Amino acid sequence: MTGIWAQVALIFGLALIATVVAVRLRVSAALSEIIVGVIARAIFSVTIGAEVFGVQEPWVKTLAGIGAILLTFLAGAELDPDVFKLKWKESVAVGVASFLVPSIGCWAAAHYLLGWETDPAILAGIALAATSVAVVYTVMMEYGFNRTDFGKTILAACFITDLGTVVTLGLVFAPFTWKTAIFVGALVAVFIGLPRLIPVAFRQFGGRPSEFETKFLLFALMALGAFATWADSEAVLPAYLIGMALAGTVGRDHALIRRLRTITIGLLTPFYFIRAGYFVSLPAVVAAPLAVVALVVVEMSTKVLSVYPVARRFGSPHKDSMYMTLLMASGLTFGTIASLFGLSHKIIDENQYSTLVAAIVATAIIPTLIANAVYLPRHLLPEGEAPTIGAVGEAAPRPASVPAE
Repeated sequence: MTGIWAQVALIFGLALIATVVAVRLRVSAALSEIIVGVIARAIFSVTIGAEVFGVQEPWVKTLAGIGAILLTFLAGAELDPDVFKLKWKESVAVGVASFLVPSIGCWAAAHYLLGWETDPAILAGIALAATSVAVVYTVMMEYGFNRTDFGKTILAACFITDLGTVVTLGLVFAPFTWKTAIFVGALVAVFIGLPRLIPVAFRQFGGRPSEFETKFLLFALMALGAFATWADSEAVLPAYLIGMALAGTVGRDHALIRRLRTITIGLLTPFYFIRAGYFVSLPAVVAAPLAVVALVVVEMSTKVLSVYPVARRFGSPHKDSMYMTLLMASGLTFGTIASLFGLSHKIIDENQYSTLVAAIVATAIIPTLIANAVYLPRHLLPEGEAPTIGAVGEAAPRPASVPAE
């Protein structure tokens, strides 16, 4: 157990460094953790050995996976049903544009510029077109946009984009089976039934120190995650859908959401984000930098060409449209999931995987840094609020509906 506790201490030490860097440099804590993970691997590789942090250890993968599931659930729960009803046309249009054009462009870049075969190139297009709900939601939350119609529209568009990623990945590389049919049927039943069950269960057993609400949600999310992997899908997909289904109930319980955030951001997501950065080998990237640069440039260019005109079409001014566009260009969660799927199913080889993951991590960092540095729409923040600590070094006031602790 000594080795495990030492690795846990290492992760939280790196997370503390990332938090300080985020505050000082005024960047998102999630992006800071990714960068710290990249740098930590580079330093450890030439000193005590990169294996000091076992990124492939089952317990590390489990904690990182739980973090991704909870973060994705919280992102779905932040979607205001009323706002989605009003903004569904914009969300769907932005989400479809964010997936369709970049997936084709990145496929073409991988196939014609890098010389990849057809299947690896298609996988690259699907992976790079994805938008990271984990990164976007963290940025939204840190700056306070998750409580605005603007931020909720972006999160809804992320869902549409990632739905396109999952569906396309399944249609192209994972044939529809009887397991898939059972999973889809069960997910529809849970999507309809859970919003009716939870208010009754929470009234009966909730509101006590035993934290029935948290345990119930964790049980539901982990069970659905297991069901999803059994059906050859991904555990984060039902988490986002269930989050959306419960946005009108759980999403409006500010105290419960705050407790879930504390668990997720404070305990679990450092394993996810630092591990994601730790996968990137700087020597491998330096040895073949043009491939990574080409994929990143094409991904960002196609996102701008596809998303920006749609955002402008729905009346957003230039600065707001660019901010939305660059956030939609931020990849990580489903991109790395698609890449790992390709590697495990021998669609891509290890070199292609390294190039693809490096490009995806770069898209998690570069567009968001540009968006927050140049196009941050401060005028859309709720009146009297400042970005939270970890984003720009200022503490946002506590929402009135959340009691002080």
